Amino acid sequence: MTITAPAPSTTVSSADPDRGHARAAGIFYLVTFAASFPALFLIGPVLHDHNYILGAGQDSRVLFGCLLDFVNALAGIGSAVALFPVMKRYKESLALGFVTSRTIEAAVIMIGVVSLVAVVNLRQDLAGTADPTALGIVGQALVEVRNWSFLFGAGTMPAISAILLGTLMYRSRRVPRFMPIMGLVGAPLLLTANILTVLGHNEQLSVGSAVATLPVALWELSIGLYMTFKGLKPAELNR
Repeated sequence: MTITAPAPSTTVSSADPDRGHARAAGIFYLVTFAASFPALFLIGPVLHDHNYILGAGQDSRVLFGCLLDFVNALAGIGSAVALFPVMKRYKESLALGFVTSRTIEAAVIMIGVVSLVAVVNLRQDLAGTADPTALGIVGQALVEVRNWSFLFGAGTMPAISAILLGTLMYRSRRVPRFMPIMGLVGAPLLLTANILTVLGHNEQLSVGSAVATLPVALWELSIGLYMTFKGLKPAELNR
């Protein structure tokens, strides 16, 4: 009697090929939070002191805040680039739109960064030698450039990104559905608040603006944490 030995079992790798993309995107999202909030605090003196360009100034503090905003801008692009290979499978046009929106956001943020660096440099080079009135006007104009670039960049573009990526994540079910719902619900609120600000019916730093910003902020934080520590749900489970 011939006894046939059982064939050795083959272990099929269950590694998620999207795990690396998800983790990278999640880390980039968390970096945007880690950089943007300290940056807003650090650049406070130049934003709120109309005579900053004429006084002693806290240049090192402001420049470090500008550096963090630069990191924030790059991390925003990184999050979109990392997710693009995954999200393009579900709707490439939306995935491209997401990368574009994050790139535009970063570019507009950098306009504000350059404006504040210019204020610091003018203060160092011209304070005490130039006409104080003219220098003060130039300094305030540069700060206003930063304020408006913040509104249209870090203030408005996350709403566009939330619509694009939120739609992709909701359809693909690669993350828990309550997460993209937060972004899709919050995006119109944020857009409305910013439109009202442009029209003069709202302030950037107001309770209403904070409430309108919260859902999109929670959406970005939640997917950042989820993708960093959990990755994405396996695609085959969501078909």
